[in-house]
Amino acid sequence: MHDLVIAAILGLVQGITEFLPISSTGHLIIVGSLLNIQNQANINTFEVVIQLGSILAVVVLYWRRFWGLLAPKPLVRFSGVRGMGLLLLTTLPASIVGLFANSFIHDKLFNPVSVSLALAVGGAAILLVERRKARPRYVSLDDITPAVAFGIGCFQCLALWPGFSRSASTIMGGLLLGARRELAAEYSFMAAVPIMVAATGYSLLKNADALRHADWMFFAVGTLVSFLAALGAISLLIRLVSSMSFRPFAWYRLAIAPIVFYFWM
Repeated sequence: MHDLVIAAILGLVQGITEFLPISSTGHLIIVGSLLNIQNQANINTFEVVIQLGSILAVVVLYWRRFWGLLAPKPLVRFSGVRGMGLLLLTTLPASIVGLFANSFIHDKLFNPVSVSLALAVGGAAILLVERRKARPRYVSLDDITPAVAFGIGCFQCLALWPGFSRSASTIMGGLLLGARRELAAEYSFMAAVPIMVAATGYSLLKNADALRHADWMFFAVGTLVSFLAALGAISLLIRLVSSMSFRPFAWYRLAIAPIVFYFWM
């Protein structure tokens, strides 16, 4: 199969799964095994870099909110320095833990047992959170407090466990902390931008010398497809989230956990 076709397939998988609470890591493992991908070092970097497409999709869909961080309005609380501070509070816990635990994560947690277990545990966690019937206390981004932002950031640390899913950890964390379902999803999307930019930049700097010139076209195609797929996935989830629970995603995770284990072995 042509390399650019592989790039497009991986970009499609990344874009669809990054913002749904189903783990992009698990799906990339399955698809990577099916495609029998070679040059593993560059593929690992590619799987991080194509997140740029997903990041851009969030920025495009929520450009007014991101612009408000730079050009705040008096009556909009999630804007300007306060809005950036909230996103910083959400980003801080996982950034610190990831910085010190990076070697441990790659050496001990990137294996079929760990990723499959993370998928299953995350699925069970979603089912438990969905059993709660608490009335939401926060209904819009302007209601987010520093304590809630930091709390969601602590939950985001669970995403450092490969297979758990960053979106699952932040959305479920938001629900547990009292956010309305739509708000939990929306804030999860926005909070993804700083942490994913940091991870992508770090991976590029770390592996820049090892990348061949030909890799950049491979990366560009994957990133473009990831962007388009993420636009569709985010738009779909926003439309569905007000009228359905996250239970289908939980059962799906539980179903694919053994499949990931099988394909990785």
